[in-house]
Amino acid sequence: MDTKQILLLIPLLIIFSYLFDAFSRKTKFPSVLLLLGTGIIARAFADWSGFGGSRILDELIAVLGTIGLILIVLEGALELQIKKENLGLLLKGFVAALVVLLLNIALVSQLIGALTDLDNHLSVLLTVPLSIISSAVAIPSATGLLEQDKEFVVFESTFSDILGILIFNYALGQYQKEEVLLASAPLINLGIQLVGIVALSLVIAFLLFQLLQRITHHVKFFLILAILILLYAIGKYLHLPALVTIFIFGLFLGNVSTFFPRILAQYLDPEKTENELHEFHILTGESTFLVRTFFFLFFGFSITLDNFLSPDPYFYGLLILGVMFLARYAYFSLSEFKLQPSTKVFLSPRGLISILLFFQLQDSNIPGLDNQPINEKVLLIVIIFSMLIMIVGTLRKTPPKQEEEAEETEETVAFSITNPDTTLESNTESLNETDVPTPEE
Repeated sequence: MDTKQILLLIPLLIIFSYLFDAFSRKTKFPSVLLLLGTGIIARAFADWSGFGGSRILDELIAVLGTIGLILIVLEGALELQIKKENLGLLLKGFVAALVVLLLNIALVSQLIGALTDLDNHLSVLLTVPLSIISSAVAIPSATGLLEQDKEFVVFESTFSDILGILIFNYALGQYQKEEVLLASAPLINLGIQLVGIVALSLVIAFLLFQLLQRITHHVKFFLILAILILLYAIGKYLHLPALVTIFIFGLFLGNVSTFFPRILAQYLDPEKTENELHEFHILTGESTFLVRTFFFLFFGFSITLDNFLSPDPYFYGLLILGVMFLARYAYFSLSEFKLQPSTKVFLSPRGLISILLFFQLQDSNIPGLDNQPINEKVLLIVIIFSMLIMIVGTLRKTPPKQEEEAEETEETVAFSITNPDTTLESNTESLNETDVPTPEE
C-alpha cells in the first residue's frame, strides 16, 4: 500500500467512525460494533485479494489499546462530578462495581474450572477480563436514561475498569511469583501499596495541575498526556498500579473547586482554569475517539470469518455471559428490592479493556493456556452479545419522553460547545460561588 492510498484511507476511516458515532447517538447501537464489523469485512476483502500486510496491524493493537485505556480512564474520571448531593450515588456505583465484579469472578472461574482442566488461579486470570464493564461503551449508551441512572452508569463502569485492572494485575503478579491467590500478606501489601500510590497520585495530580497552569507555550495539553503515559509506563516497569494515578489526576481536574486546597485557592484564576479544563476535556475526548477508532478497526481486521464458524465459542461465550447476567440481576434485585430487571442490569457491555487484558495474558506465555476452549473467539462472542443485550435492554426500557429529554440535553451540550463563552461564563459563576478567599482578605 503506497502513501497516496494510505492518505486516502485514513481520513475515510475517521469520517466513517464519526458517522458511526452519530448513528450510535441516534439509535443507541454501539459504534464499536460497527467499527468491528468494518474491520472484519475489510479483513475478508484483504484475504480475498491476497493482501498479507496484517502483521504490523496486529502489533499496533496492544500499543493503541494501552493508550486508549489511559485516555478512557482519564476521560471517565473527568466525567465524575463529586458533589454532596451525589456522594451516595457514587458510593452505590463503587459497591455495585466491586460486588458484581467479585461475583462474576467467583462464579465464572468455577464454571471455567469445571469445563476445562485449568486450576483455580488460571481460571480467575481468564475470568477477570471477561467480567469488566467497558466504560467506553456503557457511558455513551446511557444517554437516553434518567439523569440519576446515567450518573450511576458513569460511576459503576469507571470503577469497574479501575477495580478490574487492579484485580487482574494482582492475580497475574501472584501467579508469576508462584504464590497463592488469596493470602493475608499479599493482600495487606496490596492495601498498603494502594494507600501509598493514592497519596503519591494526589501529589502528582497537584503538581501536574500547577504545570498546566504555568505553561505559556501554545502546546501544553499533549505534553500533559505524554507525561501521564510516561508515568503509566514507569508504573508498569515497577509493577505499580499506575492507572490509579491517571484516575486521580482526571478526578482532580474534573473537581478542582472540591480538591484544590482552600489555602491555595486564592491563587486560582476561575475563568482561566475553566477555559483550560474545558479545552483539555475536549482534547481528551477527541483523542479517545481517534485511538478507539483505529483500535477496534485493527482488532476487527485481526478477526477472520473462521472465528464465527465453530459452535464451541458460542456455547462457552453464551454460557459465561448467562452466568454473569444472572449474577448482575440477582445483585440489583436484592439491592433495589424488585424482581423486574431494571435498565442497569442490561448495561454491562465488554470492550477495549477486556481485549487488552486478554492480550496481556497471552503475552505472558503462561503454560497451560494454549489450546484451551476459553480463547479470543469466546472473548469476541462475549463482547458482541453483551452489546446486543445492552441494545435490547435500553431500547425496551427507554420511554419516548426520556428519549426527547436526552435529545434536548445533547442539543444543549452541542450549543455549549459551539458557544464556549456561554459555558465559560456559567462555569466561572459556579467557581465564584465556592467562597474562595481573595488576597485582600
